[in-house]
Amino acid sequence: MSLLDAIFMGLIQGITEFLPVSSSGHLALFQIAFGLEETGLLFDCLLHFGTLVAVFAVYYRDIWKMICEGFAIIGDFFVNVGVAAAHLSGNKEKPYRRIICNGYRKFVMLVIVSTIPTGIIGVAASDLIEAASTILLVPGICLIITSVLLFIADRCKEGSKTPKHVSYTNAFVIGICQGFATLPGISRSGTTITACLLSGFDRRFAVKYSFIMSIPAILGSLVLQIFKINQVQIASTQWMNYLAGTLVAAAVGYICIKIMLFVVKEKKYTIFSIYCLVVGAISIGAYFIL
Repeated sequence: MSLLDAIFMGLIQGITEFLPVSSSGHLALFQIAFGLEETGLLFDCLLHFGTLVAVFAVYYRDIWKMICEGFAIIGDFFVNVGVAAAHLSGNKEKPYRRIICNGYRKFVMLVIVSTIPTGIIGVAASDLIEAASTILLVPGICLIITSVLLFIADRCKEGSKTPKHVSYTNAFVIGICQGFATLPGISRSGTTITACLLSGFDRRFAVKYSFIMSIPAILGSLVLQIFKINQVQIASTQWMNYLAGTLVAAAVGYICIKIMLFVVKEKKYTIFSIYCLVVGAISIGAYFIL
């Protein structure tokens, strides 16, 4: 993979990760169309890490508050363990602390619940996902599925749910949807935002939840790949290409998030739905013709 290839793939990742058109599907199509050697899950994870940096840059205030409240949850949990021990010893004067006592703490717990099914599906199907990226037919079919999901998203009723009103069942189902969105051609953002809207989320919160819930999933995937690095021989020049692709994905991703925050409010998913339908149909046709 040349430096130009890596930069172009970083550009595709940065644009398509936050536009609901499937970054993995477009990367797979690009690799197949230009006859690139399989780059593997490591480079794909690094590109996703680049767009993860973009998420941190846009939502840093929310993420910082979630980190602080996450540690507070752990602290209150251990305080309650101490209170329980005191009660067992006969001292029942100390009350238990309410752990989930504000919106950000509920947000943290919802993301954790969503991450569980995503992680299970991602680990169990990792080999299948990597193999699917090399077959032109798979991204084509999945892009058409994405097209249908986006068509549904634009026609969802306006919801009003914020973290306080979202159930853990909602979060678990959305996590399952994110797990299936690891298939090339299934848009992660499009799938999870559609699932959020169908669950009655406020439209703006649906976008925020979709982007922030991707953080543990991407970090987990990256950690799994790091453990495999010693089994893969990667030249120093390739590492430079990987870094270039990651930086481009981060910069372009930041710009696209800012754009999407305006686009989502106006219910313009139908445009992307038509685009995914056309690209998916072309991909399926090319598979049988070429």
